[in-house]
Amino acid sequence: MSNSERRGQQANSNEREQEARNIRRLQIMISMVMSVIGQDPNLTVEEASELAAGAKRAALAMFPDKEFTYDILYKPRLQRLMNERFRLQ
Repeated sequence: MSNSERRGQQANSNEREQEARNIRRLQIMISMVMSVIGQDPNLTVEEASELAAGAKRAALAMFPDKEFTYDILYKPRLQRLMNERFRLQ
């Protein structure tokens, strides 16, 4: 194996590790946002909406080309929680 092949494999490994860290950060962030929305008795619907919007902005900053993925994975969960919490329809 040549040095350039080893460097390429190392770069791919580093990219995968960084992506795994970003995915984990995103999961933790969404979990925290959902906990606050679901449990903070003083939270207004406007504040909850801003939390959800901020989570989306942060997710897209980490994964710029993944808005569709965000919209099918996390948006429905947040909407369902908002509907339950604030009795929205």
